[in-house]
Amino acid sequence: MNTTEIFLIAMTIIFTVPWLIWRLAKTDYFAPLVVVQIITGILLGPGILGRIFPDYYAFVFNPVVVQSLNGIAWWAVMLFVMIAGIELDLKKAWVHRRESTITAGLALGTPLLFGCLAAAGLLTVDGWMGPKALTWQFVVGVGMACAVTALPILILLMEKLEILRQPIGQRILRYASLDDIAIWGVLALILMDWGRVGKQLAFLVAFAVLGYSFRRLMIWLAERDRWYVALIWLAACAFGADWAGLHFMVGAFLAGAIMESAWFDQEQMDLLRHHVLLVMMPVFFLSTGLRTNWSVGGEAVFVAAGLLLIASVAGKLIGVHAAGRILEWAPGEASIIGWLLQTKALIMIIFANILLDKQIITSEAFTALLLMAIASTMLTVPVVAPKLTRIKEMIQRAS
Repeated sequence: MNTTEIFLIAMTIIFTVPWLIWRLAKTDYFAPLVVVQIITGILLGPGILGRIFPDYYAFVFNPVVVQSLNGIAWWAVMLFVMIAGIELDLKKAWVHRRESTITAGLALGTPLLFGCLAAAGLLTVDGWMGPKALTWQFVVGVGMACAVTALPILILLMEKLEILRQPIGQRILRYASLDDIAIWGVLALILMDWGRVGKQLAFLVAFAVLGYSFRRLMIWLAERDRWYVALIWLAACAFGADWAGLHFMVGAFLAGAIMESAWFDQEQMDLLRHHVLLVMMPVFFLSTGLRTNWSVGGEAVFVAAGLLLIASVAGKLIGVHAAGRILEWAPGEASIIGWLLQTKALIMIIFANILLDKQIITSEAFTALLLMAIASTMLTVPVVAPKLTRIKEMIQRAS
């Protein structure tokens, strides 16, 4: 077979297998389709399918096909991250700045601390820190991975729970938005290369100057032109960030963060996010799965994933409960908010991909983080749904 035919076989597998698992096993309650796609990517990776059927794996996922898939995956994740940046709503966070700052700070800082402690524990064993990492980069990188909240997936889960447009849902979005900015800021700090600091400063200055002109242009343009110009801006920012050594996904986030969601029709934005998830992101999940590695031993990877999951969930819940006490929330609110904010999935996987690309973590550490993200996301709806039901019943009885 030629490369095109093998590529199409790979695409058929990518879209068929997770959909069949999701549909036939009816996993939607605890594992939405995006989670099943991530799990399928791991199953199709070298550690499982590649080990069981090495000849078949080498035939379908040969280097040329994998490179083609990576190109699709890069553009898909850049679009996804840009949309996440556009959807940040800092104006509402400013209106409620005391509540938002306290909650977002504790919701990010506590799991970051716990994650850093877990990362320090991993340093006692070889095989987790990447060859180009300084110790602090590994510790802070893994710690921040434990603190991440996946804003786009959080939106999908709150839609499923029917709280997205309710006051508690809007509060959670404010907290997650502030944390999202902090996450990308810390990532940029981790990726700072003092050998190329001149390039990085040049990129940031150019971004500030061109960003001002870009914003004025977008206000002047008709909405149908804004969509197209946004894609040009995305590619340019991603190129600039990667050229400077900050990684193209940092540029993609900055490209979106400088845009106003009011410039675009919200329904079209929701459709774009949906279509990117439907049409392109499954390829990213597969390419992510192809990067998993179990060479330090399957048990060690699962133990590390469990340690990171405990640090992530416990840190998030403790931080949010502390905020609830300070702000005197109603009973039960802190638990619901904490469990929703600990959702990891896509953004953490993107974050971990960048750490792996920059060789700050090894593929074994990446695999452990990936498993942690999957478990974190799968816990969310089964834990939160009963809590919401109990609160609704309490309100009904009180009235």
